Amino acid sequence: MEKRQALRLTWRNQAGRTYAITINNPVDDVTPEQIETFMNMVVQKNIIQSSGGDLVAAVDAHLVNTEDYDLYTPA
Repeated sequence: MEKRQALRLTWRNQAGRTYAITINNPVDDVTPEQIETFMNMVVQKNIIQSSGGDLVAAVDAHLVNTEDYDLYTPA
């Protein structure tokens, strides 16, 4: 079994659509405050531009854990 973790950050853009990035293997001790600060900085400094225009607001952040079980490996 292999365990993986990812941080998925989502914003709303000027067109009203969502834009998300996934950060694989984030640090274990990341806090909600650090995530909020980062997401707001991305909006304020206009760091990312999506196909729907500038990002205008942070929407949510999820820590995603997955477990991968290898059930079959051919010889």
